[in-house]
Amino acid sequence: MADSAHNAPPARGFIPALLVSLLAWRLGGAVAGTSVDIALFPLDTIKTRLQSAHGFFKAGGFRGVYSGLSAAAAGSAPGGALFFSTYETSKSLIGLVAPEKKHSPLVHMAAAASGEMAACLVRTPTEIVKQRMQTGVYKSLPEALNAIRAAEGVAGFYRGYWSMIAREIPFSFIQFPLWEGLKYKWSQKQDAPVTSLQGAVCGSIAGGVAASITTPLDVVKTRLMLGKDAKGVPYKGTLSTLSRVYTDEGLKRLFSGVGPRTMWISIGGFVFFGMYEKTSSTFATIM
Repeated sequence: MADSAHNAPPARGFIPALLVSLLAWRLGGAVAGTSVDIALFPLDTIKTRLQSAHGFFKAGGFRGVYSGLSAAAAGSAPGGALFFSTYETSKSLIGLVAPEKKHSPLVHMAAAASGEMAACLVRTPTEIVKQRMQTGVYKSLPEALNAIRAAEGVAGFYRGYWSMIAREIPFSFIQFPLWEGLKYKWSQKQDAPVTSLQGAVCGSIAGGVAASITTPLDVVKTRLMLGKDAKGVPYKGTLSTLSRVYTDEGLKRLFSGVGPRTMWISIGGFVFFGMYEKTSSTFATIM
C-alpha cells in the first residue's frame, strides 16, 4: 500500500523520524476528529434521540440539534490525536518486528484496537455529557459536569466505558482493515500512492459498512450512557442491556438510528480520512 500520509519524513534514524511522524499523526487526527464532529453533529444528535428509550420526540425530536456540541468539541481533538498516534505507532512498531506482515488485516486490527483503548479514555466522558445534553437531561455543559460529578462521582464519567470499547473495537476491526485494504488495492491498480481524495473515498465506504453492521452495539452504548429506560430502571452491563432491548423492544430497536448513523459515518469517513491524510502528509512534508 502506498502510505502517502503515513510515511515518515526524512530524518536521521528511526527515532527522530518516528517523533516527527508522531506529531503529524496527532495533528492529522486532531484536525480530522474536530472537523467531523462539528460538521455532522446534527446527524449524531438525531441518531442518539432515535436510540433513546424515551423515544425520538420525547428526547427532543428535531429541536436543538446542536445541544451537546460543546462537550463533543472538547473531546474531538484529543480523542482523534490519541487514536491516530497510537494506531500509527503500533503499525510502525509491528512493521519493524515483522515487515512482511505490514499490510496484514490482523496488524491493522491490532493497531486499531490499541488506538480505541487509548482514545476511549478521552471519548467516554465527553460522550456521556454530550448524549445527556442531546436528549435534554442537562441544558448546559457546566450543569452536566456538576450534576454527574455530584450524583455519580468521577466514575460517572466512565459509565459505559466497556460498552464503548465493545462498540468501537468491532467497528474498527471492520473499518480500518477495509480502509487500508481499499487504499492498497487502489494504489496497486494505478501504480502510484493514493491521493487524499482517494483515501477519503475509501474511508467513506469503510465507515458506512462498519457503521451499519455495528448499530446494535451503538444502541447498547447509548442506552448505558443515558443510564435509565423510560420507566427509570437503570441499564446494567453490555450483554444485559443488549438482551433487555431485544426482549422488551424487539430486533428492530437494536437497529434504531441505523440510517442517520450510516449516513453520518459515511460522510464523516470521507471528511475524517480525507482531512487526516491531507493534514498529516502536509505536516510531514513541511517538517
